[in-house]
Amino acid sequence: MKTLTLLVILATIAKSNAFFFNSLSRNNWNGLKVKFGLNPFSNNFDALPITEADAIKADFTKLSGCKDIDSFRGNRYVKDGDQAVVLLYDDQGNIAGIQAGIPDGQENKYPFDGVRPPFIHENGYNYMTAYFVDPSTICSSDTSGKELTEIGTNLYIQNGANPEKDSMLIPRDEADIGNTKWTEGKCFFGMGKHYWYDLRTDTDCEYYFPVFLLYNRGNLNGFGWAFTTNLTSPRYEHPKPSQFSSFMSEVPTCLYDVGPIATMHIYMTSTPRLNFC
Repeated sequence: MKTLTLLVILATIAKSNAFFFNSLSRNNWNGLKVKFGLNPFSNNFDALPITEADAIKADFTKLSGCKDIDSFRGNRYVKDGDQAVVLLYDDQGNIAGIQAGIPDGQENKYPFDGVRPPFIHENGYNYMTAYFVDPSTICSSDTSGKELTEIGTNLYIQNGANPEKDSMLIPRDEADIGNTKWTEGKCFFGMGKHYWYDLRTDTDCEYYFPVFLLYNRGNLNGFGWAFTTNLTSPRYEHPKPSQFSSFMSEVPTCLYDVGPIATMHIYMTSTPRLNFC
């Protein structure tokens, strides 16, 4: 009888845990945080404002309006001039995307010609851009059909000068990624299972696509930038060459010779520390 009771208790706990983690994985676009790190007293897993009003309260300043620049969509905000994180808001004031801007004049002349695009040059910076909603809806006053329960409906990576025509739609379900050029990488707690674009050991760093995806329990809930240049913003992480194989199944040989790199994990969840892959 005691054995039966113990089995029932264990089964109940297992079922509760499964429900808990499955809920996290399915309803996972409920926040926006950046930067992985182990130090709890640093700016790791930093929460970003998901409304324009909250961004203004947090002393973000406006860079440009929704249609001011042909190559981007959204009202663009930055804090303390640090363009490692540029937040994009739609005409209703909801988060619509995020950018990273790399200033001209990098020591190794990054970004290289082979990654222009996805980098788009504007006013002394080279921008990588991701949208959380269809770019064509961002500067529209029409709110019909927009998802309000999550921070976005899908992830789009801009890969050209036209946000509507040149944005790459990312599968939300890991099961749908097999028909794409995204290649499976490694799982890392607090991050997720990484996917890299068309990555091989012989990938040329001149053409190394600077984006990775993060899947947890089969669902997309994060992504990130991986820039092959040394950037000093405190928003960035700086993995060592000895750590590359923790994230990539095949590490491009050129990465060991390119010098310091800068990465940033971007989470569309309020609980990234529970990312167990």
